[in-house]
Amino acid sequence: MKEKSKIRQQIGFGVFLVALSVLFYTIHFLFFHDWHHIFIYLVGDIAFVPIEVLLVTVIIHKLLEARDKRAMLEKMNMVIGAFFSEIGTELLGYFRDFEDRVVGMPDILVDVEWNEEDFDKIGKALKNIDYVLDVRRGDLKGLQELMKEKRGFLVRLLENPNLLEHDLFTNTLWAVFHLADELSRRGDVDGLPENDYKHISGDIQRVYRLLMRQWLDYLKHLKENYPYLFSLAIRTNPFNPDASVEVK
Repeated sequence: MKEKSKIRQQIGFGVFLVALSVLFYTIHFLFFHDWHHIFIYLVGDIAFVPIEVLLVTVIIHKLLEARDKRAMLEKMNMVIGAFFSEIGTELLGYFRDFEDRVVGMPDILVDVEWNEEDFDKIGKALKNIDYVLDVRRGDLKGLQELMKEKRGFLVRLLENPNLLEHDLFTNTLWAVFHLADELSRRGDVDGLPENDYKHISGDIQRVYRLLMRQWLDYLKHLKENYPYLFSLAIRTNPFNPDASVEVK
């Protein structure tokens, strides 16, 4: 009903505008008695309509749309930064300890000399990695406690309306939230059945694969736009055994 009412209002407004135009043309004729002049300007105005549509709905609209999208992506990168600062980087450290066999993992010793080609090369390599994880190799209980602690933070991130514009981060966040849900529903994770360990390892493997790609994209963004944040990121690189937050 609301939709029909809105359509009727739009039609009524259109009829009102046309009637208003006819009224002004009539007033013009009553004063000047010049149909020729009215017809020339009427045809000229109608002829300009397609160009006006091109300028307004295509060119200007596209420019505004591109500007809004850049602003939205910038806000999303702030959200992604908060995610890695709050939990993402720490998760990568836990997952690294769970590695049982990871075939094709390149050395991700990011430094200030890296350029776009270096990031793209590692990005391509990450797509072909064969992850095999075993949660009994690392601190699963510590991961469980971390997930419980950050659950509220993850829920708030999922409420962000801009997530739909960033597929990789959306998929990563859902995978992380699912893992948090799996771990929060278990009690003592030190004595789980073998199949349960395999299931959780599979969930972590899914998160690990997505998180690695998102982390690399995030570092690339920092390198290009925020050198001071990039400096901190490489000093806390979970894949560098010699990483230290202290500036040396």
